[in-house]
Amino acid sequence: MTEPAYDFDLFVIGGGSGGVRAGRIAAQAGAKVGVAEEYRMGGTCVIRGCVPKKFMVYASQYGKSIAKSTGYGWSVGEVSYDHSKFVAGMHAEVDRLSAIYDRNLKSAGAEIFNDRAEFVDAHTLRLKTSCKIITAKKILIATGGRPWRPSPAELPGVENTISSNDVFEMGTLPKRMLVAGGGYIAVEFAHVFAGLGVEVCLVYRGDTVLRGFDEDVRLAVHEGLKEAGVRVITKTLLTRIEKTADGLSVKLDNGHEVKADVVLMAVGRQANTEGLGCEAAGVKLGENGKVIVDEWSRTSAPNIWAVGDVTDRVNLTPVAIREGHAFADTEFGGKPWYFDHADIATAVFSQPEVGTVGISESEARKLYGEIDIYKTRFRPMKNMLNGDQTRTFMKLVVRASDQRVLGVHIVGEDAAEMIQMAGIAMKMGATKDDFDRTCAVHPSAAEELVTMRTKWVPEVI
Repeated sequence: MTEPAYDFDLFVIGGGSGGVRAGRIAAQAGAKVGVAEEYRMGGTCVIRGCVPKKFMVYASQYGKSIAKSTGYGWSVGEVSYDHSKFVAGMHAEVDRLSAIYDRNLKSAGAEIFNDRAEFVDAHTLRLKTSCKIITAKKILIATGGRPWRPSPAELPGVENTISSNDVFEMGTLPKRMLVAGGGYIAVEFAHVFAGLGVEVCLVYRGDTVLRGFDEDVRLAVHEGLKEAGVRVITKTLLTRIEKTADGLSVKLDNGHEVKADVVLMAVGRQANTEGLGCEAAGVKLGENGKVIVDEWSRTSAPNIWAVGDVTDRVNLTPVAIREGHAFADTEFGGKPWYFDHADIATAVFSQPEVGTVGISESEARKLYGEIDIYKTRFRPMKNMLNGDQTRTFMKLVVRASDQRVLGVHIVGEDAAEMIQMAGIAMKMGATKDDFDRTCAVHPSAAEELVTMRTKWVPEVI
């Protein structure tokens, strides 16, 4: 039987990091590739995520750095901050990066459609704006995720809030902001706006921020928020948001009220599959609309794959890129492989920031029983003259039976830079003895990772 003629060998739905990488690699391997993106090329990371967020983190740190420079002999005159000027510069860089994504795809030979693609069946897509029908032998879903907010029935007045997508469009700073949530997005933006001089209150339903991270890391970040001047209210939910002559009045389930000019809802994300037509294509979805895949990123439909946040495996940009690359190499490059999701180094750009790789102490105890813990907390050399009392925290989680390092956790300046290197050691299966044999770089904060020798023993009460 003759195989049907398709318009494309591969059609990618979504022009984010994972989809663009997959499309480019497949096109370079000789496949006829089409990519549909309904908004702007670059996806969450470039347009409304990692990249503009990191610029905002940098902006929020400069004021503190200027103040601390006096301890090193600098005399600084009048200091002011122009948020509109910063936002203009940030968007110019985002535009530049988005154009690079577009250019790289076209240079590889892929065809780009600035439109929303929806399934008609497993091999057929309809472009929503143009109504064009497209067929493809293989299809990759790379539509990412989007912020989740409760419905007006669940939280009256929620329509008066903004999401993390909207933060980057704020041309002026509010005087007061309430951040709802305790995950990394909530924590990062609470620090950002506090650093820019906004009066910030963070409200979280849990007892400590960053659920899922190592407990010592969570406590250090929680304390860091308070030290940054953020008012932290835990074990509390928002029940109603009302517009008033003085901004917004936020009612809490503890009976209290918080006044704010802006309420940022950072209470979770969900897979961006609504209205995609996955049912028509035979693609099974799971909780929060995620696309269910196997380790090869294959969906329940034999000719359809999915990568990135839409699968809700590990929702990080570098992971989406690796998953997309693995898919393209496997299906079009003759080099089959799949991405191993174990021991992925990651960072939270709180202030001080978090770098972590591997598993937490509690996870290690559940999995392996007997473990060794090494940890240290110290005031970095840089802070000895500038008056900053912030301390750096480091922790190693080690399996007692063979001294394999199971987790490395850092809270402190440049934690993200350090954890990238520690991630290499973890991926290679490094032991505590390997860390001990490594000569320190002195003077540096990172040297503490290879000089911790004393096992931590919990206090007996």
